[in-house]
Amino acid sequence: MSSLEENFPRGGTQKKGQEGKAARQPTVDQDNLFKTQHNEVTQKRKKKHQDHTEPKKLKSEEGAIVKISAKNFELLTTESLAEGMLLLGCVKESHQLELVIGLPNGLTGFLQVTRICDAYNNMLNTQVARDEHIEDLNSLSDLFSPGMLVRCAVVCLEKTTTGQTSIQLTINPKEVNKKLNPTALRSGMVLSGCVSSVEDHGYIIDIGIPAAKAFLPRQKAQSYLQSTGKGADLKIGQYLNCLIEEVKNGGRIVRMSINQSEIAAAIATEEQNWSLSNLLPGLVVKAQVKEVTSSGISLSFLSSFTGIVDFIHMGFPKSRNFLPGQMVKACILSNNPVSKEIRLSLRPVFLQPGTQLSQLSSDRIGAVVPNATLKTFLKKTGAIFLLDDGSLAYAHLKHLSDTPRSFKRELFTPGSKHKCRIIDYSPMDDVAMVSLKRRIIDAPFLRYHDLLPGQVLEGTVLTLKTFGMQVKVTEHIRGLVPRLHLADVLLKQPEKKYSEGAAVKCRVLVSNPEERKLLLTLKRTLVSSKLPVLASYEDANPGLITHGFVVCTREFGCIVKFYNDIKGLVPKNELGVPPLTAPEEAFYEGQVVKVLVLKCEPEQEKLLLSFKLTGRALDGDGREEGSKKGEVTYEAGQIVDVKIMQKKENGLEVAILPENVSAYLPMMHLSDHVSNAKLWWHWLREEDTLHRVMCLHDKGGHITLSRKPAMISAVEEEQAVKSFSDLQPGMQLSGFVKNIMPYGVFVELPYGLTGLAPKSVMSDKFVTDPKDHFVIGQTVIAKVTNIDEEKQRILLSLKVSECSSDDVVSESFSLLHRYFKELQEIKSIMAKRDDSTVAQNLCDLKPGQKLELVVQEIRADGSAIFSGSCVSGLTAVATHNHLGGKTIIMGEKARVVILSIDYLHSEVCVSLREELLSPKPKKLTPGSQYQALVQHIAAEHAVVSLVGTGQLIAIPLASHSNDTFRFDSEKLKIGQSVMVVLKNKEAGPHGMLLAVPSPMKKKSIFRSRNESETFEEALALIKHSLSVGDVIEGTVKSVKPTHVLVAINDNLTGSIHASQIMDEVSIGTFPTSVLKAGQKVTARVIGGREIKTHRYLPITHTHFAYTWPELSIRPSEMKGECKTVLGPEDGKSEEMMKSFKPGQMVTCFVKKYNIAKKWLEVEVTPNVIGRVHQLLLPVNPKVIKHPGKYFKNGQALAATVTDCDITGTKLHLSLSGIHCLEKGTITLGCVERVIPHVGLKVALPFGRTGSVGFFHLSDSYAEQPLENFSIGKIVRCYILSNEDNTIKVSLRLSRINPKNHCKVEDPEVSTLDDVQKGQHVRGYVKSITSSGIFFGLSDSVVGRIPFKYISPLFVPDHALCAKHIHGGQFLTTKVISINKKKNQVLLSVLPEDTGKPSIIPESEILPHNKMKKLSKKSGKQKRKRSESEQEVKPAKKRARGTEDDDSGVEVYCREEEEEEKCEKKSKQGKEVSRLKVSSTFIWEEGLNVLNTDALKPDEQSSDSDEEDETETKTKKQSKKKKVLEKQKAEKELSKLEAALMDPSRQPETADDFDRLVLGNPNSSILWLQYMAFHLQATEIDKARAVAERALKTISFREEQEKLNVWVALLNLENMYGTEEALMKVFERAVQYNEPLKVFQQLADIYTGSEKYKEADDLYNTMLKRFRQEKSVWVKYTTFLLKRSQVEAAHRLLPRALKCLPNKEHVDLITKLAQLEFQFGDQEHGKAIFENTLSTYPKRTDVWSVYIDMMIKYGSQKEVRDIFERVIHLSLPAKKMKFFFKRYLDYEKKYGTAETVQAVKVAALQYVESKASLGES
Repeated sequence: MSSLEENFPRGGTQKKGQEGKAARQPTVDQDNLFKTQHNEVTQKRKKKHQDHTEPKKLKSEEGAIVKISAKNFELLTTESLAEGMLLLGCVKESHQLELVIGLPNGLTGFLQVTRICDAYNNMLNTQVARDEHIEDLNSLSDLFSPGMLVRCAVVCLEKTTTGQTSIQLTINPKEVNKKLNPTALRSGMVLSGCVSSVEDHGYIIDIGIPAAKAFLPRQKAQSYLQSTGKGADLKIGQYLNCLIEEVKNGGRIVRMSINQSEIAAAIATEEQNWSLSNLLPGLVVKAQVKEVTSSGISLSFLSSFTGIVDFIHMGFPKSRNFLPGQMVKACILSNNPVSKEIRLSLRPVFLQPGTQLSQLSSDRIGAVVPNATLKTFLKKTGAIFLLDDGSLAYAHLKHLSDTPRSFKRELFTPGSKHKCRIIDYSPMDDVAMVSLKRRIIDAPFLRYHDLLPGQVLEGTVLTLKTFGMQVKVTEHIRGLVPRLHLADVLLKQPEKKYSEGAAVKCRVLVSNPEERKLLLTLKRTLVSSKLPVLASYEDANPGLITHGFVVCTREFGCIVKFYNDIKGLVPKNELGVPPLTAPEEAFYEGQVVKVLVLKCEPEQEKLLLSFKLTGRALDGDGREEGSKKGEVTYEAGQIVDVKIMQKKENGLEVAILPENVSAYLPMMHLSDHVSNAKLWWHWLREEDTLHRVMCLHDKGGHITLSRKPAMISAVEEEQAVKSFSDLQPGMQLSGFVKNIMPYGVFVELPYGLTGLAPKSVMSDKFVTDPKDHFVIGQTVIAKVTNIDEEKQRILLSLKVSECSSDDVVSESFSLLHRYFKELQEIKSIMAKRDDSTVAQNLCDLKPGQKLELVVQEIRADGSAIFSGSCVSGLTAVATHNHLGGKTIIMGEKARVVILSIDYLHSEVCVSLREELLSPKPKKLTPGSQYQALVQHIAAEHAVVSLVGTGQLIAIPLASHSNDTFRFDSEKLKIGQSVMVVLKNKEAGPHGMLLAVPSPMKKKSIFRSRNESETFEEALALIKHSLSVGDVIEGTVKSVKPTHVLVAINDNLTGSIHASQIMDEVSIGTFPTSVLKAGQKVTARVIGGREIKTHRYLPITHTHFAYTWPELSIRPSEMKGECKTVLGPEDGKSEEMMKSFKPGQMVTCFVKKYNIAKKWLEVEVTPNVIGRVHQLLLPVNPKVIKHPGKYFKNGQALAATVTDCDITGTKLHLSLSGIHCLEKGTITLGCVERVIPHVGLKVALPFGRTGSVGFFHLSDSYAEQPLENFSIGKIVRCYILSNEDNTIKVSLRLSRINPKNHCKVEDPEVSTLDDVQKGQHVRGYVKSITSSGIFFGLSDSVVGRIPFKYISPLFVPDHALCAKHIHGGQFLTTKVISINKKKNQVLLSVLPEDTGKPSIIPESEILPHNKMKKLSKKSGKQKRKRSESEQEVKPAKKRARGTEDDDSGVEVYCREEEEEEKCEKKSKQGKEVSRLKVSSTFIWEEGLNVLNTDALKPDEQSSDSDEEDETETKTKKQSKKKKVLEKQKAEKELSKLEAALMDPSRQPETADDFDRLVLGNPNSSILWLQYMAFHLQATEIDKARAVAERALKTISFREEQEKLNVWVALLNLENMYGTEEALMKVFERAVQYNEPLKVFQQLADIYTGSEKYKEADDLYNTMLKRFRQEKSVWVKYTTFLLKRSQVEAAHRLLPRALKCLPNKEHVDLITKLAQLEFQFGDQEHGKAIFENTLSTYPKRTDVWSVYIDMMIKYGSQKEVRDIFERVIHLSLPAKKMKFFFKRYLDYEKKYGTAETVQAVKVAALQYVESKASLGES
């Protein structure tokens, strides 16, 4: 009853309770917890009289609250804890049997494995009873991740053996939630629970309330599992924060949710009826600050509770000020049922329940802080310090001094300095824990993390056990010395040597900080060893000598162990024991040995060792030993001459002259070039003498020599390092490859130094096998990257990017030049071989030489072999490509040209191509670039021919000594076009010009690994007897995305490709997912794949029995209807590829998206792979932005074949349906180049390039049309034309998407027919000439603007125009006239024509003309009106008459002439003083305010008007003239009045606008036009002033008109003002208008100006302020989807449904689903509709919208399926008629006659069924 009393207090209905709560509100505001107890009691009595309906629980709670005082802000201590106290904790560490939990205020608790939940305990008991592991039982580390927040209850406080108190905790829900009962459960509560069992449709959650059954639906858990990545299902015992969604049957059935976003937003409310006894830690509440002190603050929350916040948990920044009455969000940290004290935290990390703490430790743990400043001293708990980095630290009272007696309070005053050491970090408080104890500060180690393998330390013996000895290293660190490591030999009675408390010196063997495991050794040899410590396989470099200990002896050798459990094998032959001696007899377990590392493979953790440490450098035959005495010694680097004594297989035995000392010269050391080294060895003979040979090293009498020019040059120029101490990082040194290992390359430098180039820095390319990149003996340039002086190790880099110089061209040419120079030396030796006809013939030939040869043989591959006297003994070959299309017959003569000569194999490569036989030499310039074609590729160089001349040129294949590897895509190919830089203009003795490839920006190249490569190659070769066509049975071993592995028997495994599973594969599905591991399958063998090469071998191949069987389970294959055979029986790969035609549709399966190459790799069949280039992916922004996410591995796609690659092994595919570029094709393109004033160069599919002109960039021209385009941007393109190998492209939306495009602001102008007289057209300035401005209207139409149509005032020359107008300038013009015969367009940019400001300021024109027509600064002038009229009027007539013919050019010239005449006449006449006008004079008086459109055409010449007006202002006039002048003025005034009354007249001045707004002051359109008028003249302040006038003038009743002005003002400030000014206007607008409208308008403004971050922040503010407005949710969702933030948009729907009333849910869901179709994921949109209709199946409006969306975006099959579902619903006849009519209309539009008839039949059946139902 007590619980019922708490949850359902007496006092009437809910309404009265609410009234009561309202009545109590004032008393809460006055409730001060820190006043005297008398006041509290008085206040309580008053309250009792005022409200009789108050729940009784408040009495007990307020009684508890009374006990809280202002001094109660001390931090939590172990003594202040009590059993049953609830705390919020954080998982710090996870061990096998317990969790370490971080608690508030630096406390630490321990959670035993038996205190998780009852279901987990039952599984533990079952495992113990069965004594076997239960599969569903997960370890604590699987269930609890570090940083997880958990609700704990204190079980007990135990005393440890050391006298310390251990806090024992539990998270068992029945302990944490024991004060809750079913009736207390409310929707929205956040409870902690553990998974009790896993059911088919969800999970049973243990929430600790026996009478309540909590159920979590499976779909509610999916998002949580995906976000946390914790597997496909929740695990039994898994701890969860659950949100109660629904409570049924009085709390006996509860539906839960673990949606993280919902839980993070959950806040405990009064409606949930929490009481003091069941208030749980981790709840977030809204609280009010009651009192603020220096030690913390007190809060009141949930109306009747009061809690405290210590200063550590006051949030960030910790120094911020709180005011009484301020509202804050707080999280409950602890609830003490004994003291009834509630502690809270304001730290932001706790204000979102369910989040994990990210920082669990500090990298400063163990650091000593010499001067920490005391900030606060807490009398009962400890002190707070400020560290040197500004962070806070807390020291417990016991850590302030070494002993309690030595503590001196007077030393701890605020501001005092103390030396301390950081010993821990409290994640709950975000503070470091420090200690001032001297022994802790001086301790060498604090944590297990500080101890490293091999470290020597001192300890104290704790205990001796049978298994070993425990050693105390520090107060908190214990180590174990295994029995084997108590001494160098095994001790039978260790207690005699060691006693408890004795000090020992030991060494760390193994340190595992995570498991707090520390193994030590006391073996004296290991402890005192000075040799390097071997603690990882990576440190085991060949040649390393170190100490280890024997752990095992077998007949095959010994296993030796080192530090950190590293172990290696000493084979029997490396033991160094006498023959026939068993290893068990020579070595014993635990023996310390000195070993030499022979070989190490870190990846496989294999280590090969030897006990033979001496004599390894000797050869062993003793010959050199015996003859060494008395012989001359040679130093490394010494240059000598040698005589060849004997040729060995890989080198030369030589004698050093003159002493004839024996030495060895390896073949690879004869040259820097690998091919030349072999050539030297081939043509050198015994007794030949070689000069300038360098001594490499002399080891044990074995002298090794080198003739590498790079090494000799380095030694002679003193660029080699003689000793290790001379090495410095960054040095570039010449060397050679000494050895190649899987993990790297060993490089030997001159003078015997050796370094390692690891695999990662071996090449700029991806290295699969180092042997593919380098060969032993190869010359390399190495860069020193790291030096280990202690271990005498050198790390090197062989990357070309790090070892090459800046001048790549010179370096590459130097390599080529040295190669040919060396080749000439070899030829000179060959020429001396008189006995060799072959050598003589080879020396007589050179590339470029023409020969007459006879066709000797024509091979099957199309190549031909020639013979002749000049090639006697040689093989002259012309490949099929070099026959030049000529038909040759055996025995006939042919004229050939030599391309290349192989001196090693005596082969001559010739060509019959006509352009090479008859070259057209031209003068070439060294250093210039030329285009060339590759004709032949040799070992070190390629032969190319210049395009157009046919001259032969040699280019190097490598750019650097280290540049020896090429991917297939990088290798040169015959016929390939290359750009070369010529280096010499005359051919040398080698017969060719020399050049280097033009340097190009190299791209990073990555090689993709085969998915099954590692697995397959690891398999042993298993022989089988299978043949193609055999049917086998097997078991699915594993399922991969693109293939399935099938175990045929115990040893043999086969593969089923995704294409061989089903006959009909649905697009978008994953075929391999239909098979499950362990499933039995029957399959047919369709081929055998070789494991290493991945080739499919024929059945007749000898190795077919060792192949990897390829299988098929397709039904057609199993029935025998289709017989697939993979392998060469189908023909060559080229023939196989020919079966795929361009335009053919194929089904392929996604392998992966190659980011580096920007293509999608797919597999069509097991032996056919394909690529989809980025530009041939679907034309969808989402796909282009994240192709790697959109395409899933193994997904089936429908693709169109476009072509095969040049190797004929891969298909080029398209997913956009495009297989060729035709006119009208819409495709993707990538911006390659941005050309100012011209346009773009766009890379198109199939390697083509298109050009985009200025006028095809957009439907709306802009000032800077190219600013939105950058290199690499992906754009959608429309192919305008594809002619003469030139592609023109348009990016206009009206072309790309003609159905959905908006109004075209600047339509395309292709001919003069597209332009009309009087039309306003926009474009760009082409050029400025003396004839005017040539103005581009399109790529093909150019108009002209004469000077008289540029400015209302006279423009003297085009120099003034060029000053203000530039090429490419964007202008608006008006078409004056069109002459189609002459293809001319006359344009005007006058302000009265365009409505725009003058492009040339009047202030620039008037001073330039020196005011010729306005005034003279001195002197007088006289003109007669008659003369003026006689001169000006004829000029006007001529101008009009010739306007169409000369496009206005002549007007300009004649006006100048007439002006000169007028000036001459005026000078001759009587001079009269004139009115002086300043240069800034503006015509604003008289008749000049008239609109020029209202005047007669005769009066539109500005120059004539000026002269007329000037003449009429003479001082002396006759009366008659004055009368005439008066009459003329009256006429013009009447014209002015008429013009002003014209409704179609546009205002042009500020006065015009003032008149208009006076007449219609409430029209926002006029005010906005007035603002725009000022903005065009860039008068921002005037525009602001107009807006302010408008806001004051417009009536307050015209809310919409006022809002329009506010929006305009917001736009103005956004474009031209600052963010601060914009916010001020926004705040004012919110005050004077409906806030929601203003918010929405500002959001649109931000979005339109691409200020997406500001828009997003504003929308989030709107969601908080207008959460019950449906339009806000819709607009924000639209914004997110347009920005491709799909996941964020999806998270809005559940939030919106919680905030909006139920009646609006369906409408909102429908609108968001529509948005998904338009901007987001259509599949998600369909899922929303389906889910809604399953809940509301009779909502016909939703059905109708769903149908509309599917018709627009879905397939016909999907639309028909929906119609079929609708017409079978049970709906009223009127609605059914509506859907049948829609169905019929759809089929009439998109279907066939049969489908239309089917709909009619269905309708008839419906009517009949209704009729029969009515009759019955």
